[in-house]
Amino acid sequence: MKITTKINLLTTVWMLCILMLINFVVFFLFMKTTVNMEENVLFQKAEDILKDIDTNQSSSYVELKLKDYLTDHSFIRIIQPKNKVIHEVTNDQKLLKKIKEKYTKTKQAQTRLISAENGEEEVLIVRVPINNGKKGSLEIGERLSGLETRKEILRRILGFCTILATLLSLLGGRWLANMIMRPISNMIKTMEEIEKSGVPKKINIQNETRDELHTMASTFNRMIDRLQENLKKQSQFVSDASHELKTPLTVIKSYANLLRRHGIQNNEMADEAIQAIHSEATRISKMTETFLDLANLEKENVLEMNEVDLVSICESILKQLKSVYKREITLRFEENPITIYADLLKIKQVIIILLDNAIKYSNDKIEVILEKNQQYAIIHIKDYGIGIPEEEIENIFERFYRVDKARSRDTGGSGLGLHIAKSIINLHKGEIKIKSKEGSGTNVELLLPISNGNDEKNAQKRNPRQLVSFHQ
Repeated sequence: MKITTKINLLTTVWMLCILMLINFVVFFLFMKTTVNMEENVLFQKAEDILKDIDTNQSSSYVELKLKDYLTDHSFIRIIQPKNKVIHEVTNDQKLLKKIKEKYTKTKQAQTRLISAENGEEEVLIVRVPINNGKKGSLEIGERLSGLETRKEILRRILGFCTILATLLSLLGGRWLANMIMRPISNMIKTMEEIEKSGVPKKINIQNETRDELHTMASTFNRMIDRLQENLKKQSQFVSDASHELKTPLTVIKSYANLLRRHGIQNNEMADEAIQAIHSEATRISKMTETFLDLANLEKENVLEMNEVDLVSICESILKQLKSVYKREITLRFEENPITIYADLLKIKQVIIILLDNAIKYSNDKIEVILEKNQQYAIIHIKDYGIGIPEEEIENIFERFYRVDKARSRDTGGSGLGLHIAKSIINLHKGEIKIKSKEGSGTNVELLLPISNGNDEKNAQKRNPRQLVSFHQ
């Protein structure tokens, strides 16, 4: 069964239930109010009779007085104890015979159904004691003929209104179901088109209703935006990776062909070819590892957060790099330790990437400065090398981007290091800033948030795999 049909039926059934309840309440209140009004009229008549007549007078006099108070299809009795009738008048003998006399010492009112020519009919009877019951009680009864007519009219009106409301509910339910299902139908249609064509497509939102359906359609469109962005990134990644791999593969192929044509008789040429092939193969291996790093970051891997001492990390990294590169790298810090909550391996990778760039593009000393404020732990990595042109700074975090492509080839760079570093810092909710002047050097500033650690200590470790460490 379609959702529109379900909505239509459910709204109609619910409307019918509400109408039935309302009809019952209206009918009950109408009957109660009408009967109460009739009771009040008869009680008032009984009081008037008791004021007007003297039960000590002759029977003919009393009955003559009582006849003045008769209405259509009614009777009046005066009853003594033991249900003895002493005075009785009526203009409806059938009614009189059906209602049995009853003596009472309290004020009473009741309704009874009796059989009549046109079916059952309701009779209203009131009883009022005379002189607190010492002189008997007055009993008045009359057919509620008008009430039956009004009841029938009310039933017809309620029935007609119920049928009309049902029809309107069916029409309204159909309109409501179509209105609710319109964006869902558009979404289904769009999904079917995406399934057939394989091309992501947004839902056309015509009305800004700001309801849940609008939110659902907007969420779907945002999902499509993200999917298109990821597809674009994937396509760009494949294109860039293919381009980057093309050069070393071409070199390897060229030297392999050279060896195939000339063999290894020429030792000098063979050594040159082997060295070139080994160098380019190593470059491809490093580039593949960098691609894996980038792929992991593109999937937004969650950090494995722990307490990290930046002073200790920097001391360890600088000790290794000094021994390998024989370069002057100084470390300064305001306090020890400087502690943050971060992913240890990823933070080390960022620092190594930045120090590696400083080593490659400078020949003078390199300074690492650690400081701290109320919000951030700050790492400055400063070199006095070739620097970066001002117009190039905003592009250096893009994948495969190189300021000096020829020099980057010589130093073995892939153009991914700063992109990876920025991605890691973004995952830590931090910032990376670069200030540079061509010919004067570069200052890289890392800002890493300082948290209280209570939440970070208990952070869920959602991915046990670590990023591949940066290779020199």
